Amino acid sequence: MTNTPPPDPESSQKNALGFDEFIAVLVAFTTIGTILFWSLSRKDSGWNLNAVLSPTASPNIGINQGLASPTLKQLPNQGTLPSPLSTPIVEPSSVPLIIDQVPSTSVLPPTHITPSFPAQEQAPLPSSSKVIPKPFSLVTPSKKKSIIPPPIAFNDVPTDFWGRRFINVLSSRGIIKGFPDYSFRPNQPVKRAEFAAILQQAFENKPTKNTLKFKDVKEKFWATPAINQAISTGFLKGYPNQTFQPEQKISRVQVLVALVSGLNLKTSTSPEIVLKTYKDAKDIPKYATAKIASATANELVVNYPNPEVLAPNKEATRAEVAAMVYQALVRMGRFEEIPSKNIVRLPP
Repeated sequence: MTNTPPPDPESSQKNALGFDEFIAVLVAFTTIGTILFWSLSRKDSGWNLNAVLSPTASPNIGINQGLASPTLKQLPNQGTLPSPLSTPIVEPSSVPLIIDQVPSTSVLPPTHITPSFPAQEQAPLPSSSKVIPKPFSLVTPSKKKSIIPPPIAFNDVPTDFWGRRFINVLSSRGIIKGFPDYSFRPNQPVKRAEFAAILQQAFENKPTKNTLKFKDVKEKFWATPAINQAISTGFLKGYPNQTFQPEQKISRVQVLVALVSGLNLKTSTSPEIVLKTYKDAKDIPKYATAKIASATANELVVNYPNPEVLAPNKEATRAEVAAMVYQALVRMGRFEEIPSKNIVRLPP
């Protein structure tokens, strides 16, 4: 009898499929099935396994663009497939890659990196920083401004004197003057020659009449130029016997008649109505009624102390002459009106 050897225990173990081999086979088949399912699920490529298995370069890559980066594509949303892979499948591009050889001598320009800071609000620049050119202005010669000296401080004209303001204005313009002792003597009567001198300083009317030669006015008399101008401008007249009587004291009515005549003011057509303003209208000479009415209407009359009393034949004082001459200049528009209760004004 021949004894058969016992079976080799190692060979029996080689023929049996171990647990590790089983897991490996399962993973392999699962992977193959997953790839096959993914290939079948692509509608645009069908069974093109070469695109999956053989990587190729993209022909559309331009020059100087470097290496093409692989394209990552996600699976369509068709449920969750069991896959042991933890990373997405990379699909290489099928376009061939064209790479130009760049010479080694080319140097790219350095890139300047400007640090970015948070934007800050800037305050607006002041308007003075803007330089605006000014247009050239034409320079025209201007008239010399008249410098009015202060009035003369007369020692006999108190501050509460009724005619002080009239006297101050006329003295500052040089129309009237005082005496060497710094007095004005406001209540002193005015002579005809003196009145002619005041008219010469106050008015600059052009001569309208020829000068007359008076028997009592000599050529070298101090007031001869003033008398000639007063006659030629129509302010004054002489007497019928070719005399002027320069030393005669002038009356109030003569002062008003002279001012109305020299200013060529229109006379009133109804002087009687105007003259009713005065309580002593009956004392006005007949030759002067129309002129006194015109003087009243033009506010040339200044009566002190009572505005209703004209006192036409009374000798005119230096203060009264100054006030009436001032009113005539106001009528001409040369001076501003001075408020005074002694100025005669007709009722509206």
